[in-house]
Amino acid sequence: MPLALLALSIAAFGIGTTEFVMMGLLPNVADDLHTSVPTAGYLVSAYAIGVVIGAPLLTAVGSRIPRKRMLLLLMALFTVGNLASALAPGFGTLVAARVLAGLPHGAFFGVGAVVAARLVADGRQARAVATMFLGLTVANIVGVPAATLLGQHLGWRATFLVVTAIGLVAMAALARLVPYVPVDAQQGLGRELRALGDRQVLLGLLTAVFGFAGVFAVYSYLASMTTEVMGFGESSVTLVLALFGIGMTLGALVAGPLTDRALRPTLYGSLGALALVLVAFRFTVHVQWAALVTVVVLGAVGFMTTTPLQMLVMNKARHAPTLASASNHSAFNLANAGGAWLGGAAIAAGWGWTSPTLVGAVLAVVGLAIAATAGLLDRTGRTTKGTSRVVAGSPLPEERVSSSSSRASGS
Repeated sequence: MPLALLALSIAAFGIGTTEFVMMGLLPNVADDLHTSVPTAGYLVSAYAIGVVIGAPLLTAVGSRIPRKRMLLLLMALFTVGNLASALAPGFGTLVAARVLAGLPHGAFFGVGAVVAARLVADGRQARAVATMFLGLTVANIVGVPAATLLGQHLGWRATFLVVTAIGLVAMAALARLVPYVPVDAQQGLGRELRALGDRQVLLGLLTAVFGFAGVFAVYSYLASMTTEVMGFGESSVTLVLALFGIGMTLGALVAGPLTDRALRPTLYGSLGALALVLVAFRFTVHVQWAALVTVVVLGAVGFMTTTPLQMLVMNKARHAPTLASASNHSAFNLANAGGAWLGGAAIAAGWGWTSPTLVGAVLAVVGLAIAATAGLLDRTGRTTKGTSRVVAGSPLPEERVSSSSSRASGS
C-alpha cells in the first residue's frame, strides 16, 4: 500500500480522537465551565452538526480545488477548530469551536476516500479506503482512552492541545506523502449535485442512516450497560470501549478485501450479522465474559458496513463521486444522532438498559431492507452489463452481476 495512505490514516486518527473523546470528558468540562453534564452533552451534538453541515458544503465549495490542496485546507480547519476548543473561554465559544472542528470531518473523509481509491490498482480500492478508516478505528483503541486519561489528569484543554498537535503532524504527512491529484476537467458543482441525486446514491445514503443507527443505538449507552447490567465498575468502562474499538479495527481489515471481491453481499451480510449480534447482546450482556466477546463482535460487524457503503455511493456517483462520498459521512452522523436518540427514548420509556439492543436490531433490519431494495432496483433497471465505475477518472472494480456466480456483487 502507498505511504500516502499512512498520511490519510494519521489524519483519520486525529479526527476519530476528537470526535469521540468528548463523551469521556463531559464531567470535566461541565465542572470547569460551571454547567451540568446534560448541558455539556450539547458539545457532542455540536460536533455532529458541524459534520452534517460541513460535509456537503465544504465539498461543494472545494469542488474545483486539487484534492491534495483540499485535504490540507480541511486538515488546517480541523486543527484550528481544536486549538479554538482548547482556548475557549466559555461554554458558548466551546460549542462554536466544536462545530468548527466538525465542519471538515465529512469532507475530509469524502475527498480522502476518492484519493485513496486513486492511489491503488484496480481491484484494491476498497482495501485502500478501509486502510484510511483504520486510523479512525485505532483512535477508539488508543487515542480516545489516552486522550480521556490525559484530560482527566491535566485538564480537558490539554486533550485538545494534543489533538491540535496531531493535526499539525497530519498536515505535514499529507504535504510530504500524498501526490498531486488533479480535479477532472469536466468536474464541477453541477455535476457533483447530479451524481448525488442518483437514486442508487440516495438509497445508499438512506441505508447508512438506518443501518449504522443500529450501532449507535447501543454504543451511545455502552458505558451505562457496562456498569448497570454487566456488573463492572466504572474503571472498566475504558476497557469495554477499547474492546469495541478493537472490533471496529478487525471489521475494517476484513471489510476491505470482501468489498473488493463482492460489494453488495458484503453489505447485506454485515447488516444481517449486525441485527443478529444486537439481538444476541440482549442476552449475553448478563454474562460478563460473553458480554465482552459480544462487544468485540458488535464493533466488527458494525464497522464492516462502512466500507461497502462508502464504495457503493462512490461507484454509483461514477465520474463525480466526491460530494456523494462526503455526504455519506453526513449520513453516518445522522445515524449517530438518530440511533442515540431512539436508544435513549427506549430507556426513558422504562424498557430497561438492554432495550437499545432491540432498537438497534430493528434499525439494522430496516437498513438491510433498504439495501436489498436498492440492489433489486439496480438489477432490474440495468440495461447494459459490464459498465465501468469510475472514481475521479480512475476506474473502480466492476461489480459482478452474473447470477451464475456465487460471488456476484449484485449491484
